[in-house]
Amino acid sequence: MTSVTPPAVRFDLRTVPGIRPPDMIEPLGQLSRGGLPQVRLPSGHAAVHLTRYADVYQVLTDLGFARARTNTEDGASFLPTTMPTEMLLNLDHPDHGRLKGFVASAYSAAAMQRRAPSVRRALDTVIAALVEQRRSGTADLMSTVLDPLTIEVNIDYLGIPASDVAYFRGLSRQMQLAHDTDVPQLVADFWTLYHYLEDLVARRRELAPGLILDLLAQRDAVSPPVTDAEYTAIFLGSLVGGDQNVLSVIAKIAYVALARPELWDHLADQPDEIPAVVEELLRLLPLGRISTFPRIATAEVVVSGGSLLPGDVVYADAHSANRDPEVYPDPWVVDTARKGKRHLQFGYGMHHCMGAALARMEIVQTLRGLVAEFPGLRLSVDPAEITWDTGVLVHRPLSLPVAW
Repeated sequence: MTSVTPPAVRFDLRTVPGIRPPDMIEPLGQLSRGGLPQVRLPSGHAAVHLTRYADVYQVLTDLGFARARTNTEDGASFLPTTMPTEMLLNLDHPDHGRLKGFVASAYSAAAMQRRAPSVRRALDTVIAALVEQRRSGTADLMSTVLDPLTIEVNIDYLGIPASDVAYFRGLSRQMQLAHDTDVPQLVADFWTLYHYLEDLVARRRELAPGLILDLLAQRDAVSPPVTDAEYTAIFLGSLVGGDQNVLSVIAKIAYVALARPELWDHLADQPDEIPAVVEELLRLLPLGRISTFPRIATAEVVVSGGSLLPGDVVYADAHSANRDPEVYPDPWVVDTARKGKRHLQFGYGMHHCMGAALARMEIVQTLRGLVAEFPGLRLSVDPAEITWDTGVLVHRPLSLPVAW
């Protein structure tokens, strides 16, 4: 008997309300020294704006583009304040390679697959809570499943006590929102979170077995040995990215699938296609209002239409690259059968997101569990009624009311 391949689901993502957050760049209408389009960053700096896939990929994979020089009081930035110099996102070669190599295996695809059973156990717990809500007639997928799941998975991996979540989680959210409406409070919240992690590193207070204790025991695995400041910066990225960033992405993917019921039905009917569909949605869904952090060119580099010259501020726009029509035909169309180049949502090269494998594994496991348990799940409100939490590195629904 010949099996019939179900038709692909295709729709323009722009038909889904709320997906596109406000931009943070302003076209300048004038060309750079090398003849390339420029935009104004929130810091006031002019930056060369690269939007083609090939050009963005070239910058992301070139060690000659510097990040550290932007993380200064007068540096080109999307953020209203500076960040610790030891954070991986602010380091350049060879310092970045030393620390990334130290922690990379802990976030490898193989390591994350070994974590999959723990994600499924956590998912079973929150799904049971959603079943209970179902009996009451009202249910919120965001507050009952996605929000508690991402933090539980992350602290379990890191070994952080659950009793600390109420203290630090709001601070993590403020760090990723990075609003410029009250910069002194933003800075105070950030350093409160930073000092909390400093205390964990120095005292190993109440830590359970997990990544933090494992890495602390391997201080001498690199040369020179990892400093306490470097540990704190590593764990800051792990604490915030493994929770807030994963939550932002997984919430938007669930929202899109619920807002377009034909996609939810497709995932329920074809669960083996979930990983590929996740990649297609990752291609199109921004984490927050930016896609990469600015870099400084340290040598002349030829790109499409001109040249990047030493000293140029460069915004390699991965969002636009992921919609390059020369690489992705009908670029705004979600196509569950799409084949093609790997998207740049997690960056590429040296600054490729450390938590990419964690995010992929957690999203896939969550979708598998949800569509299996709730194949008929639907939004209980019009998608246009969904409200959003939006900042520099955050854009996600505040709630996802659902019905059966």
